[in-house]
Amino acid sequence: MGSPSSAHSPILEARNIVKEFPGVRALDGVSFDLRPGEIHALVGENGAGKSTLIKTLIGEHPYGSFSGQILFRGQPARFRSLHDSRAAGIAAVHQELSVVKHLTVAENIFLGDEPVRLGRVDWDAIFRHAEAVIRTLGVDIDVRTEVVNLGIGEQQLVEITRALRRSTPVLILDEPTAALAEHEVVKLLGILRELRSRGIAVVHISHKLDEVFALADRITVLRDGRSVACADTAQWTRDKVVEAMVGRPVSEIDMPVAAGRPGGAALQVSGVTVADPDVPGRRLLDDVSFEVRAGEIVGIAGLMGAGRTELLRTLFGVAPGPWQGRIRVGDFELRQHSPRQAIAAGLALVPEDRKQQGLVVMFSVLENISMAHLREFCTAGVVDNLREFNDGRRQAETLDVKTPSVHAAVRTLSGGNQQKVVLGKWLLKQPKVLLLDEPTRGIDVGAKSEIHRLIRRLTDTGMAVLMVSSELPEVLGLSDRVLVLREGRLSAEFARADATPEAVMRAAT
Repeated sequence: MGSPSSAHSPILEARNIVKEFPGVRALDGVSFDLRPGEIHALVGENGAGKSTLIKTLIGEHPYGSFSGQILFRGQPARFRSLHDSRAAGIAAVHQELSVVKHLTVAENIFLGDEPVRLGRVDWDAIFRHAEAVIRTLGVDIDVRTEVVNLGIGEQQLVEITRALRRSTPVLILDEPTAALAEHEVVKLLGILRELRSRGIAVVHISHKLDEVFALADRITVLRDGRSVACADTAQWTRDKVVEAMVGRPVSEIDMPVAAGRPGGAALQVSGVTVADPDVPGRRLLDDVSFEVRAGEIVGIAGLMGAGRTELLRTLFGVAPGPWQGRIRVGDFELRQHSPRQAIAAGLALVPEDRKQQGLVVMFSVLENISMAHLREFCTAGVVDNLREFNDGRRQAETLDVKTPSVHAAVRTLSGGNQQKVVLGKWLLKQPKVLLLDEPTRGIDVGAKSEIHRLIRRLTDTGMAVLMVSSELPEVLGLSDRVLVLREGRLSAEFARADATPEAVMRAAT
């Protein structure tokens, strides 16, 4: 499998990989290697470069689009597509499953490579061979069952079975347990150990450090697009991994000072639980309770899949599944509410994907700012265009939106100015509570500082802010209190003075 000269020679290796996107160096001299018969964990904060590295290894970012060298079985690899890496023997299973739910397990395993006999698909061979492959993994699934009838964990196993059907020597798994129940996690980890014993090399990307320490032979940490450390798992401690992951000072982002004394409770959340509509018995949020006071910024930290976005969407009336609990805005209690009711109560949501969920990019700055406020601009069903223009222009000027005109299309603005437009849309409503999901994602450092100062300015007027961010320095530098979500549960709460990177990451993992 590896070089005959040494059982420890890498089967897959990346040397000094540099990958750039417009204005961003996503990978900056990253080196990584994988040996036969080992599980090598790749960890790092959100945005550290893990997914970019994997896409580079498997040809999703094709040869020629990056600098550096990739070696497979000791020879230079020039993968220009996923097809090339699969043909070489590298299989990748991404967090977003690609099974076809209304086909059977067997059909999914052989999808695109069905055996043919006498010019027709040999269905007997498909089911027979699928059963044989499933048995080799110790999986008890009826291959004639439609995938739609399986749980997420079993669907994940079908995906892995498909990847391993051709005696693949390298398996890459991106957050394979993020959506699994505990018993499914135990089962999958057992299968991965069995694959390791057969000599298969596994790259395991995970935010769950308990899982990493239980499974991995080696751990590599990426931070800010660089490989900052690699060692055998026995040489790591949990605290050392956390320190390597978050090893940048909070001061790298210019943060405004903390708020003064907060006021009364603006938002009270009690026992909020949200069921996963796709996995019976699984909860996206589990008995979450907290409050946000007037004039206070509360940051929510947590890893991918922890339930942060699901929490904000539930508060705003678009829960991803059936929910229960109590949500109170000031003196108004929301019950099984809608966005219309949430807005009427004084809630506003700035979503994580501003272009898809927060803006109509073909519309003008003015139209985007006023769209949530049109009812107030109407008299007898007719929009008062002059009032709309004056209020919209005033809002754009207040937020210092850099645009040649309020009639300019939002798509022509920078990311920071687009985010100001999203904020301006809601600030016309004068909400009591502002929900921010990744408020500075995709925004340069200078614009980030502007957004940070704007958020603090809003709390100075008495507005309450509940903020989700994947950037830990942003959460710690901006928040008066920090809540930590882990697997849908509130695992910790920190006052500003106590919220260190190490403490928060420990609670998140």
